[in-house]
Amino acid sequence: MVGKKIVALGIVAMALAVAGCQKKNELTQIGINQFVVHEALDASRQGFLDVLKENGYVEGEDIEIDYKNAQGEQPTALAIAEDFVAKKKDLIFAIATSSAQASYNATKDIPILITAVTDPVDAGIADSFENPGKNVTGTSDGVPIGPQLELLKKILPEAKTIGVIYNTSEPNSTYQVNALKEAAKDMGFTVKEAGITALSDVNAVLPSVLKEVDVLYTPTDNMVASAYALIVKLANDEKIPVFCAEDAGVNVGGLISAGVDYYELGRETGLMAVEILKGKEPKELPIFVVKNPIIVLNKNAADSLGITIPEEILSAAKVVGEK
Repeated sequence: MVGKKIVALGIVAMALAVAGCQKKNELTQIGINQFVVHEALDASRQGFLDVLKENGYVEGEDIEIDYKNAQGEQPTALAIAEDFVAKKKDLIFAIATSSAQASYNATKDIPILITAVTDPVDAGIADSFENPGKNVTGTSDGVPIGPQLELLKKILPEAKTIGVIYNTSEPNSTYQVNALKEAAKDMGFTVKEAGITALSDVNAVLPSVLKEVDVLYTPTDNMVASAYALIVKLANDEKIPVFCAEDAGVNVGGLISAGVDYYELGRETGLMAVEILKGKEPKELPIFVVKNPIIVLNKNAADSLGITIPEEILSAAKVVGEK
């Protein structure tokens, strides 16, 4: 009798083990391919994860998250994507243009959600914003340059020459710089480029450019974002205000930004993930574009540069760095 009980208990234990394995295997597998660590991209990832949790997708119970960071290396981003494909992930969340391109190059079958990609069409991963047409959709961090320059003109009406620092090998950045030059020409600005290909180039290239400009513009660029503190310090030493395309630069001393809230951008991508997990295909979901840029102002930077911010802008801005 005792033997039968032991056998029975063994069978129950095996059944529970099998059930546990089945439950684990049933978890939806999500791979996160983030190109580099910095405040904006980290915020997007957190917004994405928060929305999944709020919609009942609990890590360890419903989903399994495999987060990888390429540390700014394109070959690493591709290796991460290929690993996700080999592991048969159910969904890939690609953060930043390079990771999005790497993920798309690795698979045309697994649904890919993107964020912090300025122009996915120019990047070759979508047919159009309205009809992505592929296994890719998500959210763009692109903000029209015209309204940004109009804001700059209101704050710095005497400014004539705009410097721009960007990674010349990042398609997302060259796209923004071309848009900047086009819009600047129509508004009477001259653009002076400070192109870099490595972080070590910042000290070598930027100081001479700062001596020839009235304001420095920083686009949404992963390499530039990694060097915000240095870029802002060099500009402030020359009393040159820094106009940023996103608020991470403002938080470390840049003057102002008119861009996107990356946490909210991640949340929008998370909502799209919920729809895909419920059965929709990426090509059915238009790529989300922010319609109303968020203005963030660093009051300490304005005061130290002796810049008076018009009341209409001050009242509409999120103010950081107040004494």
